[in-house]
Amino acid sequence: MFDVITIGAATRDIFLVSKNFQSINSPSFVGGQAECVALGSKLEIENIIFSTGGGATNAAVTFARLGFKTAVVARIGNDDPGAAIVEDLSINRVDTELLRISTKDQTAYSTLLTAKNGERSALIYRGASSSFSVSDIPWKKLKSKWLYITSLGGNLELLQKILAQAKKYDTKVALNPGHGELKRAVEMRELLSSLSVIIVNLEEAQLLAETEDKDAIKLAKRLAYPNLTVIITDGARGAYAQAEGKTWFVRTSSGVKSVSRTGAGDAFGSGTVAALAKGFKLEDAVRVGTLNAESVIKKFGAKTGILTKWPNKQRLASINVKHMK
Repeated sequence: MFDVITIGAATRDIFLVSKNFQSINSPSFVGGQAECVALGSKLEIENIIFSTGGGATNAAVTFARLGFKTAVVARIGNDDPGAAIVEDLSINRVDTELLRISTKDQTAYSTLLTAKNGERSALIYRGASSSFSVSDIPWKKLKSKWLYITSLGGNLELLQKILAQAKKYDTKVALNPGHGELKRAVEMRELLSSLSVIIVNLEEAQLLAETEDKDAIKLAKRLAYPNLTVIITDGARGAYAQAEGKTWFVRTSSGVKSVSRTGAGDAFGSGTVAALAKGFKLEDAVRVGTLNAESVIKKFGAKTGILTKWPNKQRLASINVKHMK
C-alpha cells in the first residue's frame, strides 16, 4: 500500500532563457502584459534546460523526497519524452508502475520562454495528458493513505468515481483542480464535501465560487465545509489557508531571487499536504509549502529545487504566518 498516489499530468519541459524575451504592457492581453519577440527575428538563447513537469509528477517528487512511499498515475506516450519522465521519477524514488503508456498519443510537451527576471510564457502541447478515461485508472491498485489529484482535463465524472473509490478505502483526498474542472463550478462545489484539502489560486477560487470578489478570506469561507482545508494561493504575495473556522495567512520571504516560477504552485500545494500527512498543524504545514516553493523558484525545472528533507524548527520559524480574524 502506498502512502500517497498522485494523479494528473506528466510533461517534458524545455526552458529557453534569453534576455531578448521582452515584456510589454498592453490591454490586448490577459493581465495587461505580453512577452514578445520581433516577428521574423533570430534570437540568441543564453541557456537551455531539459526537465520534466506536470502537476502529478511534480507533486509525487515532493512526497517521495520527504519520505512517503509514492506512486503516480499519469498518461505518457511511448516516446523519448515519456522515457525521460519515467527515468526522472525513478531517480526520485517514485513508483512508476501505475503510469499509463499510450501507443496513440505523444507525451505532453512544454516550451517555456523564460526572461531574465524569471517570468515566462509556456507553449503547451497537452498530448497524452489531455484526456483521462476510466480505463486509465488502476482501480484495484488505487489504495493509499492519500490521493493528490491535479488536472483531469475537465472529466468530473471520472473525479466522482475516484472520490467514491477513495471513500471506500478511507483515503484522504487533496485536489488541485485544472481549468477544465473549475469551469463546471456548480458541479465542482458539490464535490468539496468529499475532499480533505482543496488548493486553488485566487483567480481559480473566484471561478469556483462564481464571484468577482477578490477577498481571499471571504472566498475561503464561501468554499468551506466541515473537515475541509481550503488553500488559496496569491502568487508572490503569499497564501491563505482556512480550516475549522480559522484562517491563516503565510507570507513569502523577502529577498528570494526567482530564476523561474515554473512549478512553484505544485511545490507549495504538495509541500503543504505532505506536512499535513506528516501530522503538522496547518500553520506549520503552509510554512513547509512556502519553503518548498521558494526552493523551487531558485532553480530551473519544476523538480530540481524540491526539498530533500524536512525543514528544521529554525527554518520553519523564518516563515511568517499570521492568524486572520
